[in-house]
Formats: sequence, structure tokens, C-alpha cells
Amino acid sequence: MGALTAGTVAQSGAQAETPAPQAKEDISPFTGLPAEPAPVMAVKLDNHPDARPHTALEKADMVVVEQVEGGLSRLIGVYASQQPERIGPVRSARDYNIEQLRMFDRPALAYSGAAKGTEELIQKSPLYALSNDTFPSGYVRDEAGEPPHNLYAQPDKILDAAPDASLSSDIGFRFGAEPKDGVPTEEAHVEYPSASTGFSWSEKEDRWLASFDGEPAENAKGERLGGKTVVIQEVDMRPSEINPKTPYIETVGEGKATVLRDGAAFDTTWKRTDAEGDTTFTRPNGDRMPFDRGQVWVVYKER
Repeated sequence: MGALTAGTVAQSGAQAETPAPQAKEDISPFTGLPAEPAPVMAVKLDNHPDARPHTALEKADMVVVEQVEGGLSRLIGVYASQQPERIGPVRSARDYNIEQLRMFDRPALAYSGAAKGTEELIQKSPLYALSNDTFPSGYVRDEAGEPPHNLYAQPDKILDAAPDASLSSDIGFRFGAEPKDGVPTEEAHVEYPSASTGFSWSEKEDRWLASFDGEPAENAKGERLGGKTVVIQEVDMRPSEINPKTPYIETVGEGKATVLRDGAAFDTTWKRTDAEGDTTFTRPNGDRMPFDRGQVWVVYKER
């Protein structure tokens, strides 16, 4: 008998093994980094100077900066890839958050509470709304801080109370190599009447370093906050029908957006057709704008 070759049965009767195909690696649709699908939790965060520094904001997949009454800024941290022990400080929700967060389907929403009319809408919405008022066991007060800036969410307890929270899935972001026609940019700012959010490009850290009201944004460990991609999304901010002093940020529609990545700025158009739809970012040539892989910041700017 000649020598055995691939596919030939040996005298022992054993067949040559075929290598098993490698499993496809799960990628986060929020960051473009390896991560298994996981329950989505959105946390409304205080951004008053007395509330800083923030705890576990660096572990969010996405950070959203929004304008509230008085021209101040608030934040939303969107978590799925990582689940910190606690997140905060936590503050109140607004009526527009219902429509905004539906692009995640049915996420858990952690917040301190809301005005009466707004709270009724949130509780009737499809969101897993778990506030300090309705689910106090999901939160803790930090005795070292001063109220109302010392409330912290406990993600494990909140997610246990939201067993059917939607898993991370495509919301319209795309990730890939940097296009070559960006405009070199070192700094960008978004101004609200009583607050500002800034970003400066760090070649050393290969990301955009964030600042609030002209001061470096840091976490509770003294580490600088910032993202690999920053989206400055131009939106309408009409008065809320429930509280006219509060802006209702229109996240369904379309408009201009500037995407910052790799030390460059790119003009894009954002579009979202309905509350359950994705938000897409398209370049002038019709291609989808690729984000850099890592934490994404979205800052709403009034147009």
C-alpha cells in the first residue's frame, strides 16, 4: 500500500480530522471593539461643576452631552460592554429621552426622577424606567458628597430589575479606516448659554480629550476623559410641551454633523427616520462615515 494522503483512511480506521471553523468574534455596535451582546443601560448623569468628577464615565460605550434648562449641560452614559460597580452622580430625566433612547429598543434607564408630567410619560413608555424614586434599592448616596450631587446607580441591581432589557445591537454607527480627506483639527467646542464642552486632539493618547466649562474633564481617579470619535450633531431644540423652560431635543429628523477622529474633522449628514430607527452619518459622497474604534461622544448643538 502506498503512503497515506489527506482523506485516506488509515489501517486503524481513524479518519483525518478537519479543523473546526473559527467562531466569528462579537463586535460592539457602539464602539467597534470586541464585546459580546449585553443588556443596554442608559444613565442620566449630573454635569454641574459640584458633581464632578464623574464615576465610571470612562467605562461607557457612549457619552452623550445634552442641554437642559438654564443653558446647563447634562450627560448620558450608555453602557453595555462593561458593567461598573457604580455610576454617577445621577440626575433627572427629560421627556425627550424617551424618543432618543428608543433607538436602543428597550434599554434600562437609570435616573434620579423627573417632573410629574415627564415621569408619567417615562413610566408609560417602553423603556425600563428605574429611577431612585421608583426603585431606590438600585441607588446609593455617597456620604462624602452634597445632595443632590451624590446619588450613584448600582448597575447590577438595576439590570436585575430589567431582565428583558434589550441587548446591544446596530444603531447605525459604522467603524473603519480614516478617510483621507478630513480637515486637520486640533480643537472643537460646543457652547450652551451656561456651559461649554470642548475637545482637544492628543497625538500621544490617540484620542480627543474632553473638557467641561474650560476645565479638563476627569474621572474619580483623576484620569482624563475623552473619546476616539466625537460627533457634534446639529439639532432643533424647541421648548418642551410639559415644561417650556426645558429644551426638547429633536433626535428624529436630519441635519448636519461634524465627526472628529484621528485629529481631523469630517462634514456629514445625520438622519433618523423614526424613534425606533437608526441614526446614520453620511459623507458628501454618499458613503457612510466610519468612526474610529473606541468610546464615542455625541454632543448636541442647537442649529
